[in-house]
Amino acid sequence: MMQPSIRAQRPISRRTFIAAAGAVGAGFVLYGLGPGGEPVALAEIPGGTLDPAAVPKFAVPLLIPPVMPRAGVSPVKGGRAADLYEISVRQFDQQVLPPGLPMTTVWGYGPIAAQRRRAPMIHHAPSLTIEADWDRPVRVKWVNELVDDAGDHLPHLLPVDPTLHWANPPGGVAGRDSEPDFASTPPLYDGPVPLVTHVHGAVGVGDESDGYAEAWFLPAARDIPDGYATEGTWYDFFAAKAASAHGVEWGPGFAVFQYPNTQRESTLWYHDHTLGMTRLNVYAGPAGFFLVRGGPQGEKSVLDSRTGSTAVLPGPAPRQGDPLAPGKTYHEIPIAVQDRSFNDDGSLFYPDSRAFFDGIVSPLDPAGEFAPYWNPEFFGNMLIANGATWPFQVVEQRRYRFRFLNGCQARFLILDFNAIPGVEVWQIGNEGGFLAEPVDLTTNHGNRLLLGLAERADVVVDFTNVPGGEYVLANVGPDVPFGGGEPGFDFEPADPESTGQVLQFRVVAATAPDPTTPPQFLVLPPITPLPAESGTRPLVLLERAAIGFDADGGEVEGPVEALLGTAAGGVPVPLSWDDAVSENPAVGATEVWEFMNTTGDAHPMHVHEVAFQVVNREGLELDDDEVAVPITPNGSVRPPEEWESGFKDTVIAYPGEVTRVRATFAQPGQFVWHCHIVEHEDNEMMRPYRIGPEQPGQPIEGEP
Repeated sequence: MMQPSIRAQRPISRRTFIAAAGAVGAGFVLYGLGPGGEPVALAEIPGGTLDPAAVPKFAVPLLIPPVMPRAGVSPVKGGRAADLYEISVRQFDQQVLPPGLPMTTVWGYGPIAAQRRRAPMIHHAPSLTIEADWDRPVRVKWVNELVDDAGDHLPHLLPVDPTLHWANPPGGVAGRDSEPDFASTPPLYDGPVPLVTHVHGAVGVGDESDGYAEAWFLPAARDIPDGYATEGTWYDFFAAKAASAHGVEWGPGFAVFQYPNTQRESTLWYHDHTLGMTRLNVYAGPAGFFLVRGGPQGEKSVLDSRTGSTAVLPGPAPRQGDPLAPGKTYHEIPIAVQDRSFNDDGSLFYPDSRAFFDGIVSPLDPAGEFAPYWNPEFFGNMLIANGATWPFQVVEQRRYRFRFLNGCQARFLILDFNAIPGVEVWQIGNEGGFLAEPVDLTTNHGNRLLLGLAERADVVVDFTNVPGGEYVLANVGPDVPFGGGEPGFDFEPADPESTGQVLQFRVVAATAPDPTTPPQFLVLPPITPLPAESGTRPLVLLERAAIGFDADGGEVEGPVEALLGTAAGGVPVPLSWDDAVSENPAVGATEVWEFMNTTGDAHPMHVHEVAFQVVNREGLELDDDEVAVPITPNGSVRPPEEWESGFKDTVIAYPGEVTRVRATFAQPGQFVWHCHIVEHEDNEMMRPYRIGPEQPGQPIEGEP
């Protein structure tokens, strides 16, 4: 049984996610289960013109991402060597749907320089894996190559809402990174696309290399319109800082970031982080794994309890120089699960109207409350794994190590192994590296794995006792906003014919004895507790709703924006992106941050720059079905989940609860914290925070 205590804590109101019966546009209304089990309309799930039922399943093998080729090695300040990469984002066609269906135009990262002659020089969505060694810096030249063959800029593949608080290149230097004013509803933005890359989970990185949302840059296209800002507000400041700190130069269409990799061995990933456009840029494809290996808490420090010697984890994983040709066998595989929708021509579908979400057609900006194109959440009607729709993976009757990533837009995943007879599933790590001890998901947690947006799980799956045959890895997370609870009781699981299926395992006989250590005998590296906190910060998760009207003139209540804020005496103080920094830990301080969720949904909260430890969760006093004000904990405290031991960078904050995390803030600079439902992040559910004092010459919040 999953999360048995969540159901009791969850506010039952779904006031901001009720779909209008007459909602227009492609898609269909799905239902969850309300109190007593009655169906409740929650949200319209948009879909393109391609019916999921028309897409063959398990027709192509799972792509195992090759390793990103290095461009070289170079000494850096301090006398150490750094691995160098030159990586760009390009537009290309990829066979995301099975062969026989059209290809899909996507964006993806890929190498543009390589040290080895036969390196895999491919762009893909998701991209190649960056393999980093512990305590060895990685330096990446990130290049925006979203231009056509003539060097002219490419427009976005998806509908860009220019009424949000976003990068806003057409606003020029004075109006960039702002929420523009319009006299009438503007058309969709079709200008050059800004990008800036964030390595999600990088600890100890300088703020100039963190992918700050206002440090974006346009491609070096020959046709940038006059008056456009070509870089974000913080780009020049960070360029000067990078030159001083690392001796690197930035220029038109690129930036150079450096990652120290001094954290624990862990599973990171990289993706775009442009202000007000992350949902669209990531949906178009740019993302990839970034694995840190080694160190005193790395794989070689994992022991076998039977012998006291070094344990053997499933492998190998792809390595530098491995050929692209099929035939190489891997037993450690990263798997990024994402949701997408498509049109009949193979193109990506993403809604171009607020009406797709809840039927609201007015009042829209600029005269009303609702942005005309932004959707509060998006749920694709098909699942893809490593860039292919419903692939298969051949596995032997032995143990495998899978590094799962939830790379969806707003969808919480609950991966379900129950259709695989005889399987054993153990989680050994999360975002911040190895757990305190292995977690037996099969015996103790219903053979299921919960993953919030951007969460990762390092899992050993034992197929030794699985009969030969074909089995589906299922998803029983909901097709609607998630608030905790159990599938089939608190919410309807995903559609079993589409989003309820992730990939297929084809189990065959083992070709050799399995040398790996059974997970129950793994002794994982000890977890060092963080110091006691010097202070606690109450932080509030909010949403702002309003009344709109559907096409028939009926009233519809819906979310206008998601917000973060502070609390004064338990009273929420909502803040927007442009408000002055309110979270300002001292350099070296350890603090407990309290995420008090007053909304009806769970939010995956991500804090840049740090790896934190989950302290506990506590219920909040309710007034009828909403969080009471002043916000007051109710004394019902529960510890972290077993799979939340160790260190994390993303945590699920459940509705009607305060979720507490402890972090040490060691690196001075300007960073962000936000919800990783990317539609929320893009519309005010992200806040800047600063470690230490303001830096001389840094931009001032709210000013260009």
